[in-house]
Amino acid sequence: MRVIAGTARSLPLKCIEGLDTRPTTDRIKETLFNMLQQEIPGCRFLDLFAGSGAIGIEALSRGAKEAVFVENQPKAFDCIRDNLSFTKLADRARVLKMDAASAVFRLQGEPAFDVIFLDPPYNQGLEQQVFAALRDSGLADKETLVILETARDSDTDWIEDCGFTAFKIKNYKTNRHLFLRRKEG
Repeated sequence: MRVIAGTARSLPLKCIEGLDTRPTTDRIKETLFNMLQQEIPGCRFLDLFAGSGAIGIEALSRGAKEAVFVENQPKAFDCIRDNLSFTKLADRARVLKMDAASAVFRLQGEPAFDVIFLDPPYNQGLEQQVFAALRDSGLADKETLVILETARDSDTDWIEDCGFTAFKIKNYKTNRHLFLRRKEG
């Protein structure tokens, strides 16, 4: 796993051994950031369920002004900090060791993020808790782009009830990215 583009281009990233995390492959990460290229420069980026931090680090490398990483697994938390130090991007990053829904509440009162990326463990319902928290927070406004990575066969009908709507879906072999915004009104 490596940084695809930007100031940290080609630098290798550590990832956690075992099955506790599921790193996004370089190919999927490159496809995702090709779709996000207009959104990233100068943005505030929130990486929930950050794992190794690869997605948020890619955003920083490509010009995000700031990234907040949220991860509650101790080994993954340490891995993010090591990767930020190695890529020399730590000065524009914060790493919070807590669950994603709690982080949404903790970050309350800060300006809305430009991009929020969620890659929760599949089929555990954790994303529903986070979207319920986002619905009631100011962290995602009508301009915020929210990207949810799910298993390809996951039910996401509940998203509308949380005040968000999908305007684009990118399917891969086993997973997909849903591109979401707050519903109008």
